Amino acid sequence: MRKWRLLVGTTNGLYEFGSRRRDHLNTHEITALADDGRCRWALVDRKAVWRSMDRGRWEECAALRDHVGTCLAVTPSGLWVGTAGAHLFRLEKGRLVQVEEFERVKGRKGWYTPWGDPPDTRSISTDSRGTLYVNVHVGGVVRSTDGGRSWQPTLDIDADVHQVLAHPVRPRLVLAAAAVGLGISEDSGDSWRFETEGFHARYSRAVAVAADHLLVSASTGPGGKRAAIYRRRLGENAKFEKCRQGLPDWFRSNIDTFCLAASGMRVAFGTEDGQLFLSTDAGSGWELIAEGLLAVQCVSLA
Repeated sequence: MRKWRLLVGTTNGLYEFGSRRRDHLNTHEITALADDGRCRWALVDRKAVWRSMDRGRWEECAALRDHVGTCLAVTPSGLWVGTAGAHLFRLEKGRLVQVEEFERVKGRKGWYTPWGDPPDTRSISTDSRGTLYVNVHVGGVVRSTDGGRSWQPTLDIDADVHQVLAHPVRPRLVLAAAAVGLGISEDSGDSWRFETEGFHARYSRAVAVAADHLLVSASTGPGGKRAAIYRRRLGENAKFEKCRQGLPDWFRSNIDTFCLAASGMRVAFGTEDGQLFLSTDAGSGWELIAEGLLAVQCVSLA
């Protein structure tokens, strides 16, 4: 059986599940995770990038000086870190270097938040060809096909995207969990459609791909209250089906950006009240594998 590893970042510490549970980085807040199979990465205390390459030992490898980190991603062109204020950094020779080209994206002056603060870089993803997709909240999804040297907007920013995810092996398929439903692009972001059929409500914050299934969270709005996970086979036009087996009828808060992850047939998600669920059959059935954790802020499955 193939070994697997599940990392869970919380408001106070990092937990590792697999053959056995390990606890790391106690007293630190973990807000984003990435795992490329060789190295694990974490955004720690919203300021520093840490990594682990062997036997679970973690070490700091770079830090933000004047910015607050919000997300990170490992791509063929290196490690990327997004920040508050909608900025983007790349790890170069042990330093986080700001991507100046990202500051000149067309339409950037129209980015906003509903509450009046500056927008954030919320999520980052890459496809098998190395195309980069960066989600700004609220600023839509922008794309780079040349390793970050130039950027283009791809959809209406008022869709209010919370997570962008490029399919790991189908290079033109891109997904976007948004306030208006699940965005799907089959042409690398040139065009989008939003789907909600089968959802009890359209507001979505997280999306994942498990084998040949698509999984997405949905709720009644920013406050959550009635949140659930839905699934559908990729390539089908059928309605999304609510995941039920092993899960409560509803969750009290949103299954948030970064809190839903998949690798192969395995899927995991964590909740604000410290529960962790795992599926080994692409979301058909679920098992509660941990509870009593602090608020889960991110999960990574490899």
